[in-house]
Amino acid sequence: MILVSKYMVPKGYSGITLFPFVFIKDGYLKLDRVFMNHEKIHLKQQLELLILFFYVLYGVEFLIRFYQYKTRYLAYKNISFEREAFVCEADLDYLNRRPFWSFLKYLRRHDISTKSKR
Repeated sequence: MILVSKYMVPKGYSGITLFPFVFIKDGYLKLDRVFMNHEKIHLKQQLELLILFFYVLYGVEFLIRFYQYKTRYLAYKNISFEREAFVCEADLDYLNRRPFWSFLKYLRRHDISTKSKR
């Protein structure tokens, strides 16, 4: 379910996925197929890890990445769940053929330092 709420989305970001909801800052983002695919990838990741484990692993990996990169932004961009979503977001058929636990191949350290935030 997609909900528009500028109050639920952290400052500097366009959306956040908290199963089963996708909160977006502006309604026009519903029409952005690449953006919505990114968020749907997170929904799939959350389901695979029975929701709770996703949030635990996301938080632990964020702390590890923060220690590595020393900035919140680079820590966020290099979390395996985010890396998978950013790399595959433009492939609108990705979720139809995505292998189970695909985020694992993004655990290896390969720096991502692009400017866009989601």
